[in-house]
Amino acid sequence: MTKLHLSKEDGERRGRYVARLDGIEAEAEITFRYRSDGIISAEHTGVPDAMGGHGVAKALLDFMLEDARRSGYRIIPICPFVRRQYAKHPEWSDLFTTKTGEDP
Repeated sequence: MTKLHLSKEDGERRGRYVARLDGIEAEAEITFRYRSDGIISAEHTGVPDAMGGHGVAKALLDFMLEDARRSGYRIIPICPFVRRQYAKHPEWSDLFTTKTGEDP
């Protein structure tokens, strides 16, 4: 089985969760943006065709959720994939929000 490597790349205002598979040069990601203290938005999930069928998007989302729990922040689900998964998992409601925390 191909080994999956997950990591987080953090910037000042933006970042991404990254997945790499042994033997595949491509990488998958969930990009995010810091909205305010304790709130990020999941902006986009991208999985290249070469990584399809390995459960990479779900593994990235699980990794992001674990990080949110550990770090104490909530997620605005802007990305369609993240929104769909959240809709299927009401038990995640403590990790999600629709409030940006930004001034209008």
